[in-house]
Amino acid sequence: MVRLLRSSLRNVLAKSRRFVVMKLAWALPAERRRTLERRLRGSEQVRKLRAADIVVVSYGKAGRTWVRMLISRLYQLLYGLPEVLLGFDNFHARDRRIPKIFFTHDNYIQDFTGQRDKAAFRDKRVILLVRNPQDVAVSQYFQWKFRMRPRKKALNDYPEDGADVPIYDFVMRPASGIAKIIDWMNGWASEIEQVPALLLVRYEDLRADTAGELTRIAGFLGAPADEATLRSAVEYASIENMRKLESQRKFWLSGGRMQARDRDNPDSYKVRRAKVGGYRDYFDDEQVDRIDALVREKLSPVFRYGGPEKPPADV
Repeated sequence: MVRLLRSSLRNVLAKSRRFVVMKLAWALPAERRRTLERRLRGSEQVRKLRAADIVVVSYGKAGRTWVRMLISRLYQLLYGLPEVLLGFDNFHARDRRIPKIFFTHDNYIQDFTGQRDKAAFRDKRVILLVRNPQDVAVSQYFQWKFRMRPRKKALNDYPEDGADVPIYDFVMRPASGIAKIIDWMNGWASEIEQVPALLLVRYEDLRADTAGELTRIAGFLGAPADEATLRSAVEYASIENMRKLESQRKFWLSGGRMQARDRDNPDSYKVRRAKVGGYRDYFDDEQVDRIDALVREKLSPVFRYGGPEKPPADV
């Protein structure tokens, strides 16, 4: 319990420090305030990165919450932990057999380090979670429209709060859409060989064979899970159960991570559709062709997204 309290206190102090610094910097021009806040967030992330045993890296809306839920349930079953979400070291503070796991979108670290490469990750065990950029871009649109706080929109160069931006324009917008996602993925593709202990997990493979992919993840984590435990974790982290838990505000202590902004609006939920290839539902054929061509032409073949994804049979 003492270790858990210390862990919580460190996180609170780091966020409080950022809050105080930004309050004191109120008179700075908007762009300088933005640069300062990104650097402060980067310093917090670097601290966790250096202390972490495992790092889970993904672009936003690539399925990170699902993976977090799967791993959380796995450790709950293995070590008899309470039904809470895995944070950075909250599980480790309860049981030292559990590694400190840092979840990051890798979007502020270089603001602090000044490094464009992935040198900061090279001595870490990294799970790189990716999803086809088309679905990520659409999911980002609904995140921006219904869940993202105005300050985060400005901080990450999304359209301003309340802007009337059609979904196709958002997806094709360089600063927030598919081009930005591709650049992020290509940055990791060029560095994969420089991170010796890296497990690549594709969202589409996780949807098609959740138990099999979780087995790979558990092995990488060193978690001694048997088939029954893995199966139970998969059932708990099903899309249907996650939606139910979100509607019940089961994990309200974890902040807004698993809370719908508007219970009457399904697009405001963290767990929305989880549909492979679902981006096609929002565009006409010509728009789909343009989006798919951009992925074929620009995205590294490392991730095997050369053509449009075919949804699994159960979707």
